[in-house]
Amino acid sequence: MNTFLPKLTVITVVYNNVSGIERTVLSVANQTYSHIEYLVIDGASTDGTVAIIKQYADRITRWVSEPDDGIYDAMNKGLAMATGDYVLFMNSGDEIYDPDTVAQVFASVPDADIYYGETELFDEHWESLGLRRHAAPKRFTWRSFRYGMNISHQAIYIRRSLAGPYDVRYQLSADIDWIIRAARQAKTIVNTNLLVAKYLVGGMSKKRHWQSLKERFRIFSKHYGLLPNMANHIVIAANLAAYYICHGKTND
Repeated sequence: MNTFLPKLTVITVVYNNVSGIERTVLSVANQTYSHIEYLVIDGASTDGTVAIIKQYADRITRWVSEPDDGIYDAMNKGLAMATGDYVLFMNSGDEIYDPDTVAQVFASVPDADIYYGETELFDEHWESLGLRRHAAPKRFTWRSFRYGMNISHQAIYIRRSLAGPYDVRYQLSADIDWIIRAARQAKTIVNTNLLVAKYLVGGMSKKRHWQSLKERFRIFSKHYGLLPNMANHIVIAANLAAYYICHGKTND
């Protein structure tokens, strides 16, 4: 019997996503794990999203709907409200993989600083695209992102005491910087060897891909050094070219 039962804060950030918010809310609300604090941070949606949030208000610990200064500002609002031992971001359109996923994550190893797993990708029709091109590493450290982001934001559970605020100077890739900073402090990082998240492809980082890539380069240079990062990007480019040759267009 699992006696490690920490409180998990799940934070959903949403703005005008009436087509995806219900699916996300239900994936959290239907978890078999009972020690969950669920926060929904809405950016003053006008498309019916708020009506759906209100519909499930009794299954949400706390929600707000107000203007914000972008996704990472909204995420920082959620972090400021969080009281759990761990935090997980499950943004609108994405899902926790199965109803027992959270229970399985915390049953894997007790009292780790970070837990992570694998992500399955889905298109706008909610049809599976398979696993991410960047597979989650068998062993993750803060250096593991040097050849690309190989753990999804939705697939990592971080001890709240290690989860500082997002750096809002980055508009599209602050989650990478946030994970690296937490991982640098972590003493125990556990690979759950589970599929833990379903991710809806096609977010803002895809629509503004060049800006996202430039931000990632700055973040990796900050953490790994400019010259090593330049060398790492030669490897990244070679790996991407090989993937395109073998598989065609990539989704992550």
